[in-house]
Amino acid sequence: MKPIIELRNAKKIYKMGQVEVRALDGVSLKIEKNEFISIIGPSGSGKSTLLDVMCCLSRPTEGKVFIDGKDTSKMNDDELAYIRGRKIGFVFQTFNLIQRLTALENVMLPMWFIGKPESERKKRAKEVLKAVGLEKRIKHRPSEMSGGERQRVAIARALANNPSIIVGDEPTGNLDSKAGKEILNIFENLYREGRTVILVTHDLSIAKPTKKRIYIKDGKIEKMEAMK
Repeated sequence: MKPIIELRNAKKIYKMGQVEVRALDGVSLKIEKNEFISIIGPSGSGKSTLLDVMCCLSRPTEGKVFIDGKDTSKMNDDELAYIRGRKIGFVFQTFNLIQRLTALENVMLPMWFIGKPESERKKRAKEVLKAVGLEKRIKHRPSEMSGGERQRVAIARALANNPSIIVGDEPTGNLDSKAGKEILNIFENLYREGRTVILVTHDLSIAKPTKKRIYIKDGKIEKMEAMK
């Protein structure tokens, strides 16, 4: 089987005047289907850049990224948007919910972008909100919810199009320890359901449940660990 994500000598270089910043410096790695992975590193290490490149949010300056064996360097912007919209679900530290929309409407939004009919959008949104324990909060707006509830809405939104890959960029960073643990349990359950789950963090306690750890420093992979 082909890796679900593969990077080959991927580099991301930013030019700041006469200075080149190598945010990603020749990274090669393979992520298989149904792996539970953490990418670990301090601020400025390149971990978020790595996530952006591997998930087609940003094109590498050099090197190649393959999703399900397909070379994304040969894809146009619409084809990359298709991958992001259907194959990858994103969860961010700051939730990124639309404040004027209810939980149900926030979760329906990704399905609207790919043209699903309203009845199907509403049915699926209710299903995934129930799956994250928010079936009684579907009419509430983000301002009426706790941080943990907002992140659950964000996870439900990430699941809306039933992606095979779920990524979380510091997904517990704005939560207290109790809510953070609950969110990590949801990610672990998604892995047990058969999805590939990737968490980016600077905190080893967040990486604890993951089965493989990738340590990054100065834009390079420092080491990888397979956990028992």
